[in-house]
Amino acid sequence: MRRNPHDLPRYTASERLNHWIVGICFILLALSGLAFFHPAFYPLTMLFGGGPWTRILHPYVGVVMFVFFMVMALRFASLNLIEKRDIEWLKNVNKMVDGNDHNMPEQGKYNGGQKVLFWGLVIGMLLLIISGVMMWRAWLNLPVGLVRFASVLHAVAAVWMIGLIILHVYAAIWTRGTIRAMLYGTVTRAWAKQHHRGWYRKMTGDNS
Repeated sequence: MRRNPHDLPRYTASERLNHWIVGICFILLALSGLAFFHPAFYPLTMLFGGGPWTRILHPYVGVVMFVFFMVMALRFASLNLIEKRDIEWLKNVNKMVDGNDHNMPEQGKYNGGQKVLFWGLVIGMLLLIISGVMMWRAWLNLPVGLVRFASVLHAVAAVWMIGLIILHVYAAIWTRGTIRAMLYGTVTRAWAKQHHRGWYRKMTGDNS
């Protein structure tokens, strides 16, 4: 892809690498987790070398995802604090859905919807790692009842995370020009001015 020198940098190479590691781990975990969720999905274990290997790999990949996710979360937490303008954006989200986003409240690097998604993912990830560790009986010797509760919590948190990730991917595809930010690290000035005017002003000094 030909780079435009006037494009704005949005993500560094390390931030993009961090994001893709988390994304790949999530796909692996979703597939392996579904394989154990219902017999209909059990053939998915063949992607990992069979049932035993799937059972072995799933928790370790989960730990890798958690570590890299927390690195990413700490990087972006300060940019995802909910502000008054974000609440106004959320109140007018129907305009965004209808494609009439030109009069939406001015946003910083992330809009209200992205911030809610961010904290939803943080909560989901914490539930997954806590319940996952409780289920990892090779490390802990917990009562069976507690392990069963953790199993249900893990499944609920997994469904929650899958739903949020589907929403995340859909929004990225629906808002043209967004995916290139995680592929190449840049966005066009027109994209930034339309979707994140506050961030655009900060990056360019253009107050028009």
